[in-house]
Amino acid sequence: MARHLITSAIPYINGIKHLGNLVGSQLPADLFARFQRARGNEVMFVCATDEHGTPAELAAAKAGKPVDVFCAEMHQVQANIARRFGLSFDHFGRSSSPQNHRLTQHFAGKLAENGLIAEVSERQVYSNADGRFLPDRYIEGTCPNCGYDKARGDQCENCTKQLDPTDLIEPRSAISGSTDLEVRETKHLYLRQSALRQELSEWIDSKTDWPILTTSIAKKWLNDGEGLQDRGITRDLDWGVPVKKGDQPWPGMEGKVFYVWFDAPIEYIAATAEWADANGKPADEWRRWWRLDEGAGDVRYTQFMGKDNVPFHTLSFPATIIGSGEPWKLVDYIKSFNYLTYDGGQFSTSQGRGVFQDQALSILPADYWRWWLLSHAPEGSDSEFTWENFQQSVNKDLADVLGNFVSRITKFCRSKFGETIPEGGSYGPEEQALVQALTTRIRAYEGFMEAMEVRKAANELRAIWVLGNEYLQSAAPWSTFKTDPEKAAMQVRLGLNLIRLYAVLSQPFIPFAADSMLAAMRTDDRAWPDDVSAALDTLPAGHAFDVPEVLFAKITDEQRDEWQERFKGARA
Repeated sequence: MARHLITSAIPYINGIKHLGNLVGSQLPADLFARFQRARGNEVMFVCATDEHGTPAELAAAKAGKPVDVFCAEMHQVQANIARRFGLSFDHFGRSSSPQNHRLTQHFAGKLAENGLIAEVSERQVYSNADGRFLPDRYIEGTCPNCGYDKARGDQCENCTKQLDPTDLIEPRSAISGSTDLEVRETKHLYLRQSALRQELSEWIDSKTDWPILTTSIAKKWLNDGEGLQDRGITRDLDWGVPVKKGDQPWPGMEGKVFYVWFDAPIEYIAATAEWADANGKPADEWRRWWRLDEGAGDVRYTQFMGKDNVPFHTLSFPATIIGSGEPWKLVDYIKSFNYLTYDGGQFSTSQGRGVFQDQALSILPADYWRWWLLSHAPEGSDSEFTWENFQQSVNKDLADVLGNFVSRITKFCRSKFGETIPEGGSYGPEEQALVQALTTRIRAYEGFMEAMEVRKAANELRAIWVLGNEYLQSAAPWSTFKTDPEKAAMQVRLGLNLIRLYAVLSQPFIPFAADSMLAAMRTDDRAWPDDVSAALDTLPAGHAFDVPEVLFAKITDEQRDEWQERFKGARA
């Protein structure tokens, strides 16, 4: 039994995410976790909400709530949406947890002991009206490049130009709107990433099996320009992990917190500790997933993320782990994704463009979305969501192929043999050919799933469903029944066993439909089909079943047009 540690990029707390966020990390991670569990492997699948930093404070202020209250509420919202999408996290944690506070402070202390933290004096914008230093995103003004009057101090959202707060024309506080700003000196801690450049370079070079997308981004950040830069890990904010060396005060850093990019990935470890605490487990239960000296040597660690998160996970977080000098588990494989675009434009959380996760679930069940998103995952390049393509995929793949097969065989059996699996007949050459074809396809499906080639796995699964339809069309038990009822009984028995088989194979992609199929077959036998012939004899003659409700309803042209109009690109 293999052991798989699986993490997906931690979503910001500042709002409900769109479908592009879902397919870029959490959904393919869930696919892989479900597959590994189905194969009998031990899995620890964790995620969390990323609750610190400027976006959290701004979103809380906009909502008129204290930031801790806002984060607690939004965590519940995101956790509920995750459950409704069938995301099978072992734990969905919070980066504001006590466990993450302790671990973040621990790592900072170890890095300082190893000479990898530097104190740097900086000149930053201070708001007299707000009585505080302003992070870049707390400063707004007119972009000197395009004239956009709501540019932020780090970047103009209109023309995408990178900015410093001092570049802005007529800068103002995003909190109060005050223009009473001045530049003052303040001290911050920097992680000396440049001192770890050689170790990081050698580690990345050793990952010859990583996707090209992952390694190309990592090496670009490592080698372009002046190479890997030291990076600030503290901020003048109220909300966050207080700056300490372990459990000791850090002189001169009073009132500061660690920068969100530093503490957020440490939450992967902390979420596992949260899982242990929430379930009454001893500490070594989570440490065996993360500490090489406490049992993590046989763990395979896989991360899932969008390409914008790759630099932090290939350079900054590994720098923290390596720089600590302690035997923590480093990632083995990073599955990165390109972007999902929306109907000719970009998804955007900040501007509310595209279909958001709560909206998606309000119009169709989760499996409709899971299937389309995974079967169109933006692996080799960006993918585009269009309502026409979505309708076509749902109707052809889910309704016409899988749903139609389940409906036809169960209804025919009920009409001719009742609602128990009929006995009689034995498999002949046509059935043996089907077993052989299924075996070939299933082994290919397993290979693509192990390799995390999501789209290829989806194509193979669809081909497996098609084999059942082709068999049913060729065998034609409705015709056979007229001349050879026993043979028709065998064909129906095989078809009903195929439903159970399809449920087992399909549950990583469409778990709710898979549960419905198993319930209809009145079984919870989820044994993986290592022997396909044996799998097709799992449900014996005399076993009762139910004719299920429609597994997948087709999307009508009227529905498609209405949704396309409703979700033109602005969230209501």
